[in-house]
Amino acid sequence: MTIEEMLSEEDLAWAGDVSGRIQEKMSRVTERTRGKIPYTTGPDGSYDDRSRMDPGEKDWGNGLAWWTNGFWPGILWQLYHACKDRRYEQAARETEEKMDACFLHFYGLHHDVGFMWMPMAVADYRLTGSEDAKRRGLLAAQLLAGRYNPAGRFIRAWNEVGEEDTRGWAIIDCMFNISLLYWASEETGDPRFKEIAMNHADTVMEHFIRPDGSSCHIVEFDPFQGGVVRTYGGQGYADGSAWTRGQAWALYGFSISFRHTGRQEYLETAQRVADYFVAHTPPSGIIPVDFCQPPSPAWEDSCGACAAAGGLIELAQLTKDRTKAVQYMACALRILRAIDRDRSCWDDTCDAIVKNCSGSYHGGPHHITMVYADYFFIEAIFKLTGEGFFIW
Repeated sequence: MTIEEMLSEEDLAWAGDVSGRIQEKMSRVTERTRGKIPYTTGPDGSYDDRSRMDPGEKDWGNGLAWWTNGFWPGILWQLYHACKDRRYEQAARETEEKMDACFLHFYGLHHDVGFMWMPMAVADYRLTGSEDAKRRGLLAAQLLAGRYNPAGRFIRAWNEVGEEDTRGWAIIDCMFNISLLYWASEETGDPRFKEIAMNHADTVMEHFIRPDGSSCHIVEFDPFQGGVVRTYGGQGYADGSAWTRGQAWALYGFSISFRHTGRQEYLETAQRVADYFVAHTPPSGIIPVDFCQPPSPAWEDSCGACAAAGGLIELAQLTKDRTKAVQYMACALRILRAIDRDRSCWDDTCDAIVKNCSGSYHGGPHHITMVYADYFFIEAIFKLTGEGFFIW
């Protein structure tokens, strides 16, 4: 089904109104944020800056190599596509050029190069044809492909964290990162990138997604022999629970894999995860950090909510089951309307739009802003209005 077939006139009018408010606010925020690569907002409501480069810091992991640094230019490219305002192109390109230093330094880069360069350089190339952007995207794809472990058929997540040995760790988030590999195969005609992406997706399908449609966050494999060593609760409530942002990565990620490969198993997996998400979404549309968390503290994650909404809209268009398509779209609208109504800031007291995001259940931080929540909210609204373009 098309989006237009699933939306009422009231839905379309509401989405158009939200789109207008997004464009009005982001026009002002972009001017205030020039030169920054933001992640969250401070006490005064202004964006922080993750573009610093401290030569004394080993990996720049909390600065220029911060894993969300592709989402700010991703927002700008979505706005450029919708508005054709060259200010957004210029601001996005400034960030893209600044991020080149990460390639030269190397330390701090890991599997999230997909999150970093897909909505930044690949989006630039798709919209403008920039050869520099294309080269950046292909270099990032090579780095991601280099993290593939053939013994376990997975892409390694992080580098060592403190005293933990993460050589065998894979995480559900990487279902989004592998979109960079699909693009690289399509762009170059080289099947290796796609093969690695599909091998990783097959491993996730087998070892991360449970029969009920919930997902693990972290699975540790033996990096030398393959095979599962153990699972971890990660950023969710506990091992065996259902971290909602992880559910979003899974349902959207498998939808992306189906879109690039046409493999029915990926679509079915996306639907199974989506069915679990829809069944556990409360009537309020406010999404907790983990669907299995206790009633108190009632931590929320609007970021997972926005990512899931975008995935549900995508999946609604891919499934041939009209009943499921309508259910997915209805859930997406419930979530997005709740964000607009109860968890957003439209004035200038805060640079971000989406509020009440959480880093993890136990470690926090809780109920902050996150730039990628804004990205996924904007992407989802622009899907509804037809103003967006598919980055992944």
